[in-house]
Amino acid sequence: MPFAGGCGWPGRGMDAAPVRALARAGALWHRAGMSEPRPVIGVLADRRQRAEHAYHRVEESYLEAVLHGAAARPLVLPALDDDAGMAELLDGLDGILLPGSPSNVEPWRYRQPLRLAGTLQDPERDAVALALIPAALAAGVPLLAICRGFQELNVALGGSLHQALEAVPGMIRHRLPAARPLAERYAPSHELRFTRGGLLERIGGRAIARVNSVHSQGVDRLAEALVVEAVAPDGLVEACVVRDAPAFALGVQWHPEWNVRNDPLSAAIFRAFGAAARGRATTRRRALRASVCPDRVDATSTDRGNEEP
Repeated sequence: MPFAGGCGWPGRGMDAAPVRALARAGALWHRAGMSEPRPVIGVLADRRQRAEHAYHRVEESYLEAVLHGAAARPLVLPALDDDAGMAELLDGLDGILLPGSPSNVEPWRYRQPLRLAGTLQDPERDAVALALIPAALAAGVPLLAICRGFQELNVALGGSLHQALEAVPGMIRHRLPAARPLAERYAPSHELRFTRGGLLERIGGRAIARVNSVHSQGVDRLAEALVVEAVAPDGLVEACVVRDAPAFALGVQWHPEWNVRNDPLSAAIFRAFGAAARGRATTRRRALRASVCPDRVDATSTDRGNEEP
């Protein structure tokens, strides 16, 4: 399934005055020899209900990984369904991170009945994520999907999930009991074998890695648009990229955000994601300047050989 598209920043509905001010600020920033502003990466929140109040939340480790691992600015995206504003939202972002969550994708989304009563679900996040993924891919927005996000990526593109891995014959243990210490639950748990010549082998510099494992569900039928990047010893697909995506689009089942400062593979994943986001940010800034000052010629790219001294 090929994806094609582009961004048309500034977004619809933006007033001309603030856009011009932003362009002037960017030009002054550039002339002063200062580094460009960090790219902005949207991090999708969970929706939680407490008594009569609803909250949108993101675990801090994902925000820290974006800030320090990807060298970008995290922006929390609430799980509020707004199809009409999706294009405008993406126009203002340089990347999308779909984080993990205690909740699971509702099974009806991949045409299965609920098999485990009491499973925590988040239908509001489902609605936003499953609309956001194809829109981001079509717009060429870099995408990193982790744990639940990886499963959302598969479901959004037509795949299905195992709802309880422990009930699938031949599967290794992919999750320790919740009563165990946090550091123990997020410690490296099993090996993965990377696809030869794939993205993870290239950026990680090796064919095998040990990763943590904190999930009870996993990929059953892989979507046709996805290409396998890593497999667990029991054959479970644990990473994939999107075939023919115009930008970085990676999904992983484990949690690279957990130890991004010290684990080489985790650092490599967020570094590559950040590089893709910076590339999009540069393209957006150029488009913004061109749209605000279409007649202004950038001195760095103009042949000035025929000008008078």
